[in-house]
Amino acid sequence: MKPTAIDIRHASERTGTWMTVAQLLDELGIKRRTWQRWRALGKAPRCHRLPNGALRIKRRDYEIWLDSLAERKAG
Repeated sequence: MKPTAIDIRHASERTGTWMTVAQLLDELGIKRRTWQRWRALGKAPRCHRLPNGALRIKRRDYEIWLDSLAERKAG
C-alpha cells in the first residue's frame, strides 16, 4: 500500500479551535477512506464525538499530532 503524502505547511496555516472531519480531509489533502483507515489503525488525531454523532478535532490536538509525524534526524 502506497503511503499518503501530507503537505504539512499547508495544513498548519489555518486557525480555529475545532475542526470538522471535512476540514481535516481538505487540509491534509486525503480521501475519507484514508481517514477511516487511519482511525481504525489508531493513527489519527484524537477526536471528540458530539451528541449528534458528528466528529470534531481540536486544532491543538491536530497540531500536536502533525508534530508527532516529523521524522527525526539520524545520528
